[in-house]
Amino acid sequence: MRKVSFTEMDKGTKEEYEYLEELEQQYIAGLPDRLLAALKRLDIPCGYELTRMQHSLQSATRAYRAGESEEMVIAALLHDIGDDLAPCSHSELAAAVLRPFVSEKIYWIIKHHGLFQMYYYVHHLGGDRNARDLYKNHQWYNDTVHFCENYDQNCFDPEYDTLPLEFFEPMLRRVCSRPAHDDPEYTARYGEKELKV
Repeated sequence: MRKVSFTEMDKGTKEEYEYLEELEQQYIAGLPDRLLAALKRLDIPCGYELTRMQHSLQSATRAYRAGESEEMVIAALLHDIGDDLAPCSHSELAAAVLRPFVSEKIYWIIKHHGLFQMYYYVHHLGGDRNARDLYKNHQWYNDTVHFCENYDQNCFDPEYDTLPLEFFEPMLRRVCSRPAHDDPEYTARYGEKELKV
């Protein structure tokens, strides 16, 4: 692979940055494959009845069967994707991955679902189960409660008829192959044009 000649970004030429942009677009196009691999890495025992991957699949299955949008189904599928690299801030990592591809509302739900999910268990550990009430007046508070109630806290059932990862793969590729909604970093870089995949 050809390399650019500069060692400081402000020394690069237009031609070099056009070349790098081609490589960047190829890398972006590979994101669905990396997300699928990341989900598969979560398929290890973790003390629950299901692995984290199985939990994620059940979450996505329930969202799909409830008639949620593709964006929400894929958000449910990826909501715990951060467990691998950011176990102490997994919600924020998952939300950051999803941000270019989902609405601001879904981004907010995923970013805060970890705190909202604590409602179901943290009092057993001496914590404040009502910590989510910090956001009680937020416009998406009830939506996040709904997400956790219907697509997270109840998704540890080994008897549930969960759909396989292969079922969600085309949906994931569609959602994560197009630019999203008002992401300032994307707009600053590309304007209104679409990702090349």
